[in-house]
Amino acid sequence: MLPDIQSQADERDLPIDAVGVRSVRYPVTIRSGGRTVATVADFSMSVALSARRKGTHMSRFIELLEAQAGTLDLAAFEALVRAMMTRLDAANGTLEMRFTWFLEKTAPVSAVRSRLDLDACWQGRIGEDGQYRLRMGVTVPVTSLCPCSKEISAYGAHNQRSHVRIDAALEREVSIDELAAVAERNASCEVYGLLKRPDEKYVTERAYENPKFAEDLVRDVALELRRDPRVHDCVVEAENFESIHNHSAYARIGRPD
Repeated sequence: MLPDIQSQADERDLPIDAVGVRSVRYPVTIRSGGRTVATVADFSMSVALSARRKGTHMSRFIELLEAQAGTLDLAAFEALVRAMMTRLDAANGTLEMRFTWFLEKTAPVSAVRSRLDLDACWQGRIGEDGQYRLRMGVTVPVTSLCPCSKEISAYGAHNQRSHVRIDAALEREVSIDELAAVAERNASCEVYGLLKRPDEKYVTERAYENPKFAEDLVRDVALELRRDPRVHDCVVEAENFESIHNHSAYARIGRPD
């Protein structure tokens, strides 16, 4: 029998907070809010290591993914986190899955259909108390139009594409589409994959009638999320890729972990 070095005792008496693997790309099928999307996820998986153990078994993280079959919804994702804890014989650990999600969009006037990609993240964590905690994140492209530019200009106003990032600790299930919609409806206007000329007129005028600073974006999104009983806490960020500057405008509410 080959020796199991990782399971040997360690004499340095130093526990390790997190040990595992990062940047593991793996195909997954994700179900959220009644929709199913096939995508590729980037996994980071780690567990705590006690002071008495020399190392963890890194191969078991990959075995965990290979054993995963079927669609991942939030319930199946929790089961995957708990299976990691059992397979690695760990008291606490974290599994994070970052992936591309596609919104199904309908243009506001022509009603043409298209898809819009956004970055999403599920993070499941089990602490020393044995409790499971879930965080969900989305980065949503939106349009922002500058209130100051509109106020001081004889005509027009500068506008730009922006990213609204939401990181929410959930008490109960929230779909990816629902979380993205919070960002979209609190922006100057939504972003679409496909627009016809009547739609372009609509989104241009919609943004002009609804100007937002980066500060407005994070405040409005945070206020709506804090009213949702399913959301325990949240971090909200907005980054405006300024059209009249060679830098971004940025705002954040909440402290990231």
